Amino acid sequence: MKTHEFLTLLEQHKNKTLLFEYAPNAFVGNNYHITEVKHIQVDSVDCGAQTDAWNETIVQLWESPNDIGKDQAMSVLKALGILNKVGRIKPYNPVAELKIEYSNDAFHTAQLFINDYALQNNSLILKLAVQKTDCKAKEACGIKEEAQPLGEVAEPCCEPGGNCC
Repeated sequence: MKTHEFLTLLEQHKNKTLLFEYAPNAFVGNNYHITEVKHIQVDSVDCGAQTDAWNETIVQLWESPNDIGKDQAMSVLKALGILNKVGRIKPYNPVAELKIEYSNDAFHTAQLFINDYALQNNSLILKLAVQKTDCKAKEACGIKEEAQPLGEVAEPCCEPGGNCC
């Protein structure tokens, strides 16, 4: 989801509560805060020596120990207020990919994509997902795009003696 799509979605559901589902039936606690918004410029070189560049917006969530047991999560309107204030200080790149950064005691720190959303009762539920790492230079590394049978592991792109690193 692009940053402008995220902000538009929030604008359309201002009167709802904002929930984040970081795994199936696992939600960020109602005690979450938006603690940071990062405007990231990625400038990369992959294992096939190809360059790439893109922008990301990362919204960091944190569960406050002072608000444990809170009965209702943040409203979409409050989240929009925070995000709009950030946008006035450091303007967003509207086409930047949006990620949610989150962790708790049972879930490692990860940057999650908004995979889908649902409206349920009076809530906007953002369904988050992890995007697995991947080799962007499969052709240069001689890796076939075919699915691997269960139990088999594809040859690593950058193994010693490989043709791409």
